[in-house]
Amino acid sequence: MASGTFGTALEWFDFAVYGTLSATLFPTLFFPSFDANTAVLASFATFGAGMLARPLGGIVFGALGDRIGRRNVLMFTLVLMGLSSVLIGLLPTYAAVGIVAPALLVSLRFLQGFALGGEASGAQILVVEHAPDGRRGMFGGILAIGSPVAQTLASVVLTGLAAFLSKDAFAAWGWRVPFLLGVLLLVVGMFIRRRIEESSAFKESKQRAAESDTPQERALSVLRRRPGTVIKLVLSWAAPTGLFWICVTYAVNYMTKELHYANSVTFSLLIMANLISVPAAIFGGRLSDHIGRKKTFIIALTMLGIAAGTMFPIMKSMNFAASVAVVALALCGIQAAAGTQAAFFSESLPTSMRYTGSALGMTFAGLIFGAPIPFVAAWIFQNTSNGTFALSAIGVGLVVISIIATILLPENYKRPLHEDL
Repeated sequence: MASGTFGTALEWFDFAVYGTLSATLFPTLFFPSFDANTAVLASFATFGAGMLARPLGGIVFGALGDRIGRRNVLMFTLVLMGLSSVLIGLLPTYAAVGIVAPALLVSLRFLQGFALGGEASGAQILVVEHAPDGRRGMFGGILAIGSPVAQTLASVVLTGLAAFLSKDAFAAWGWRVPFLLGVLLLVVGMFIRRRIEESSAFKESKQRAAESDTPQERALSVLRRRPGTVIKLVLSWAAPTGLFWICVTYAVNYMTKELHYANSVTFSLLIMANLISVPAAIFGGRLSDHIGRKKTFIIALTMLGIAAGTMFPIMKSMNFAASVAVVALALCGIQAAAGTQAAFFSESLPTSMRYTGSALGMTFAGLIFGAPIPFVAAWIFQNTSNGTFALSAIGVGLVVISIIATILLPENYKRPLHEDL
């Protein structure tokens, strides 16, 4: 459990820091040759590099994880992910090396995304496969709290740096500190991960294949044997991944650039909203153990739909408490879905192709519905007269898509995980 949680924490700590800085500081540091609006677009576009690499990482590490085991793959992905984060913290800026700076940034984001493509699903599967029957949802929910806790920590670090450093000092070196701190999570995570054993479900699957002389599944055989399941997994995760970037990444840019909130205020909002959302992951996972994954997932998606339709009008009212509440509602929906998702995805696929199929579901959802969102949102606000309405409509549309896909997926929460489908 701790092993997976540290990997999740490192992933989301870095993403929260990067998402916030890409909306506020990176346009100036890495894209100063562009005008302000184009620089924001270029900064957000670097998200796409990481998201583009995720499916590739999911394919490579998923296939390896289904063949040689989850533990060995997760050791490598954690190291690759942590080193990429540290190297981003050491990057020179455009002022120092010119166009090389954004090129290096994009390259490291690609490498990081490649590692994350295997890390996220692998950690989930390892935790769920170790969980006892009847508690897989709760174990997945505990794993999922690594996300809001890490995002809260990231916001606290950024808020503290912004408060104690001058604007020039923060731009010169303060922004590097959160990326370099990621090495601490890496060291602790590696120490814990070395001690874990392979799951019994994976061992039994390998033994059955050996006894029956069945050849091992080839990479991407899940697309040949279970294409409908993979597509439905992708679509079910469309709303949580897309609305995360709307609520956390672009909302920060909207509040600072359009509503002229101070950075410290937006960081404080994210801290409070993330803290409120922490219990939702465990609650969602535990609830799914009692009433099923699909019902719980749809409840979480409904919360997201309400938040998506009301977020920007509430923010425009300049009511800080109401803004905290609506962002917290969105994050509670996302975390409740995340608390359910680990078990939900794992139970939808047989052990022999579980890692690959789950990774494809998550990473392609991120590539299709997550990566373009900050860029699309920035373009909408620059080129339409009612950008908030358009963005809210996109969010609600994603929720509808995810609910339909969830309804079409099977409900297997009472089935022992070692029984192949």
